[in-house]
Amino acid sequence: MKRNASVIIVGGGLAGLTSAIHLSKIGLSVILIEKNEFPKHKVCGEYISNEVLPYFDWLDLKVSELQPTAICKLRFSTVNGKVINIDLPLGGFGVSRYELDLFLYQKALANGCVILQDTVENIVFSDDRFTVTTLNNTVLESDIVIGAFGKRSNMDQKLERSFIQKKSSWLAVKAHYSGNFPNDLVGLHNFRGGYCGVSKVENDKINICYLADYDTFKQYKNIEEYQNNVVSKNPHMKAIFDSCNLFFDKPITISQISFEKKEAVENHILMIGDTAGLIHPLCGNGMAMAIHSAKIVSGLIGDYFNDEIKSRDELESSYLKHWNFNFRKRLKMGRLLAKILQKQNLSDLLLRILVRFPFLLPIIIKKTHGKPIID
Repeated sequence: MKRNASVIIVGGGLAGLTSAIHLSKIGLSVILIEKNEFPKHKVCGEYISNEVLPYFDWLDLKVSELQPTAICKLRFSTVNGKVINIDLPLGGFGVSRYELDLFLYQKALANGCVILQDTVENIVFSDDRFTVTTLNNTVLESDIVIGAFGKRSNMDQKLERSFIQKKSSWLAVKAHYSGNFPNDLVGLHNFRGGYCGVSKVENDKINICYLADYDTFKQYKNIEEYQNNVVSKNPHMKAIFDSCNLFFDKPITISQISFEKKEAVENHILMIGDTAGLIHPLCGNGMAMAIHSAKIVSGLIGDYFNDEIKSRDELESSYLKHWNFNFRKRLKMGRLLAKILQKQNLSDLLLRILVRFPFLLPIIIKKTHGKPIID
């Protein structure tokens, strides 16, 4: 079976779905390919900066329908429990990826997007046109392909992207819990070899998601043992785990999380979200960045089809320019934080400095957050 579209999007996560909604809103035909069923729980901090709200309004996305929590405060703690409390500059909201992705999926369908549950086997660019083949032997053709296949994918290997050749020492664990936790607070709690984010999402659920160094993690038999012996050494995390009950059958995990530099354009594929660059979760802005990257690429693709951008080379160079302007410094800060947290002595020094000079934490946050996204 052969099908055609103006744009093919590979991956139906936050960035891919947002781009599909934007492109269909401006009148382009879109086929989105996602290997998983909707909805699906994902390893994610599930906090979004309010910088996305003006753009969501333009997309006719009334995220208030999901009843997210309004978050305006941050509590940061060291391994031994010392605390810094600050107000978040823009604030944000908490909503689960399960509900948000379903919400975006339904909006994309309502906008007329074609969404295929399938796995992409190959992407070939020839004669200024893309041919995409899938596991189910579907052949798709388009002028533009957007890569939105997440943190780590088989497509990264097939494209021989440089970061995929390097082993990563990070893994992440996430689960929802019931218990008492302030609605307006996001907690970031450091422990040996990692740190944990805690915040409320819809329906009074607490999302607990932590990033862990694999070398430390592998010393224990399972997640529960690791949490009891490492994560809970931080007294704030111990208090949270002791007072909360797990909603999931078991936590979900993802390994080989890479904060290495990625290229935003590869083989003429325009990469967005985590596929283009993964910011360290300590910066708390990954979801907003994914949404913003979808906005940038979709706007430029619209200009390309309207002949305001005259060539593919101009489209790609414009996207790289916008990507670097909006995200390069943020990602650089994220990679720096990742390297510091991997070295225990440097990590301890940074945390001691932050406790002694707490005004530095808002400066770091400001360097990793953007301004409101307005179309």
